[in-house]
Amino acid sequence: MTDPIADYLTRLRNAIMAHHRVVEVPASNMKKSITQILFEKGYILNYKFIEDGPQGTIKVALKYDPKTKQSAIKKLERVSTPGLRRYTGYKDMPRVINGLGIAILSTSKGVMTNKEASDLKIGGEVLCYVY
Repeated sequence: MTDPIADYLTRLRNAIMAHHRVVEVPASNMKKSITQILFEKGYILNYKFIEDGPQGTIKVALKYDPKTKQSAIKKLERVSTPGLRRYTGYKDMPRVINGLGIAILSTSKGVMTNKEASDLKIGGEVLCYVY
């Protein structure tokens, strides 16, 4: 597999389109931190790390509106790929839907959102947009 983060986002996207409640993905430290950010920002209902074997898995409980049955995540978009890395400085931080969505960045201080990175005045690799 050349791009595990794109695979992670695609599994979430496919589970949302099929209206699944829970999706399992292979774990890595990067995926764990992305999942934690999605939970903190209210895009997913819950998550659980299962340590089985050398890699482990992440169980993600997806969040839907009880009345309209629409997902909390409207779109997951991969920005930086292995073939074309996208970096940004803190001065030209991307704004997703004029501040309504989040951009997840991999910085020298760890994985964080665009708002946290601009507050700390650090840039990094733009992993994905979520809204």
